[in-house]
Amino acid sequence: MTAVVLDMSISVDGFVAGPDDGPEHGLGIGGEVLHAWLADGDGDPSSYRPADEAGALVFDEGLATGAVITGRHTFEYAGRWGGDHHDGVPVFVLTRTVPDEPAPGHARYVTDLAACVAQAKAAAGDRNVLLHGATAAQALLRAGLVDEVALHVVPVLLGAGRRLFDDLPPDHVELDLVRVLDGPDVQHLHYRVRREG
Repeated sequence: MTAVVLDMSISVDGFVAGPDDGPEHGLGIGGEVLHAWLADGDGDPSSYRPADEAGALVFDEGLATGAVITGRHTFEYAGRWGGDHHDGVPVFVLTRTVPDEPAPGHARYVTDLAACVAQAKAAAGDRNVLLHGATAAQALLRAGLVDEVALHVVPVLLGAGRRLFDDLPPDHVELDLVRVLDGPDVQHLHYRVRREG
């Protein structure tokens, strides 16, 4: 069954970007440290594959997904990934308002959460859907539309920036830990969202 997998690098204190993130500094001031576990790359998504076994495994899992959901800020701050996150899979960009200019490449703007997830799952077929972006993640978590959470925990305290799990309702979301992989300077944690009933 196709799962929506929230996949983010995160600091120990819960930040996915440093302060003052924006189009010029997508990961904010000092936020690049969160992605240091990835290879340097040359722009081609596959060139960021880590050399270590754990990093390579989680990287390959991310690139095996059949669609991407992202928030508009993440999409814009990442340079829109040139219209192609990986392998030409469709990218569904959650936004409150659709801009006049169409999204580039394989991306499209969507304003409704449930419709976005339905379209992404249909496009992904029997593969999973990759979810990026703090605001999009919060919205989908509130709506109960996230199935799994993959966190790449980097041993750093950023102290400020964009937190992944801010603005969630007081109802807690329970997770089952299904895998822990240790890499150099990163711990990869994979959870399944627990469903009631």
